[in-house]
Amino acid sequence: MLKLFNTLSGKIESFRSLEKGQVKLYTCGPTVYDYAHIGNYRAYMFEDLLKRLLLFLGFEVTHVMNITDVDDKTIIGAQAEGVPIQEYTKKYIDAFFSDLETLNILKADYYPRATDHIPEMIKLIQRLLDKGIAYRKNGSIYFSIEKYPDYGRLSKIELSELRPGERVDSDEYKKENVHDFALWKEKKTGEPFWETEIGDGRPGWHIECSAMSSKYLGETFDIHCGGVDNIFPHHENEIAQSEAASGHSFVNFWIHCHHLIVDGEKMAKSKRNQYTLKDLKNKGIDPMALRLLLLSTHYRKMLNFTFDACGQAQSSVQRIKDFLYELKNRPFKEGENVEVNKHIDTMMKRFTSGLCDDLNISVALTAFFEMIKRFNVMISRDEICSRDSAKIISAVNNINTILGVLKEDNEDNLPPEILDKIKARQKARTEKNFKLSDQIRDELYALGIILEDTKDGTVRWKKK
Repeated sequence: MLKLFNTLSGKIESFRSLEKGQVKLYTCGPTVYDYAHIGNYRAYMFEDLLKRLLLFLGFEVTHVMNITDVDDKTIIGAQAEGVPIQEYTKKYIDAFFSDLETLNILKADYYPRATDHIPEMIKLIQRLLDKGIAYRKNGSIYFSIEKYPDYGRLSKIELSELRPGERVDSDEYKKENVHDFALWKEKKTGEPFWETEIGDGRPGWHIECSAMSSKYLGETFDIHCGGVDNIFPHHENEIAQSEAASGHSFVNFWIHCHHLIVDGEKMAKSKRNQYTLKDLKNKGIDPMALRLLLLSTHYRKMLNFTFDACGQAQSSVQRIKDFLYELKNRPFKEGENVEVNKHIDTMMKRFTSGLCDDLNISVALTAFFEMIKRFNVMISRDEICSRDSAKIISAVNNINTILGVLKEDNEDNLPPEILDKIKARQKARTEKNFKLSDQIRDELYALGIILEDTKDGTVRWKKK
């Protein structure tokens, strides 16, 4: 049974989907005013782990990840560059999708953009106006918090902090500012706007997610994810406007991950520690090592990013690759060892039960690497047979459907000229032409290919 910590209740609960075998999942995507940094990808990675686990457990998942392409930040950025907002956000959207692929993050079923869903927002705002829960003031439309008594359930904000009649126009504000928030902002000079039946203007940030999630997942769905910084005001306001409009529950499970810090400090451009994926790749960090690092700390704990930790993650990924290489290339004796199935079953149960306990990744990874250690010992003792190796490879591949840290190099990824050099180098080594062999090895290294000679005479390779 899968158990998850529900921010709404403040406790770990057994997960049951609204519809048997189906999970409707909404995850907060990027606000595309800048390139996504590793703090953003910490959240996207935890969400990817959750989604992969749900799929592994046999659920069909409908996943929506929004793209906020109009809000205070994107407008300020577009104004600063003197370009239309669509032109300003395009480069960040393109980079975001490229990063998702590089980090092996599963694609969502829908990536709705705020600017494509203005009609849905207008309809939702109109419902709130009709119910008397929203009101007009100075050309804008606000949500009246005092008309929604359940406000604060998610963030544990007390309504006693509310000072009636005070409003906030900013999309993001401090926790003590429990004010009525803008659903629709009046048209301003230099800002993008839409001509609508409720007036000319643009949406507030919070209404965007409510409108898009309900369009693709319905007015009530299973899981809504994000970072802890989204709890207030964004997710609190989503709940208020969605439930006030529909009259019933918005989301059953709210799941939030903690912050990422760098070398013990909060990320900030001024500190030059706010790294993008491109920054880290330029420093020689393997994206799959970064993926494992971002996964390896429990999602509800703060993650401290360091370059030493990246190096350790890289060693761990290489350890898995080396293990698979041995299994695929070592000439094992015929037959099978009955102990192998027992070890695989034990590992799979520990791995799965760990993740089913609120995504306890530490338990899961410990089980996995202990299995690798055990089987490496058995390989060295010649206790693994030909049929065993296939079973172990299958188990590793099953684990990787959840971890996603192996995007294996194979010959199909190498240009023909590189393959020819590898073959020529192997031939020279066989013929004991060590001068030529070393020369070709150095040429390959300059091209980004590292060769490793094994004891049994075979050659393995990897990319730098």
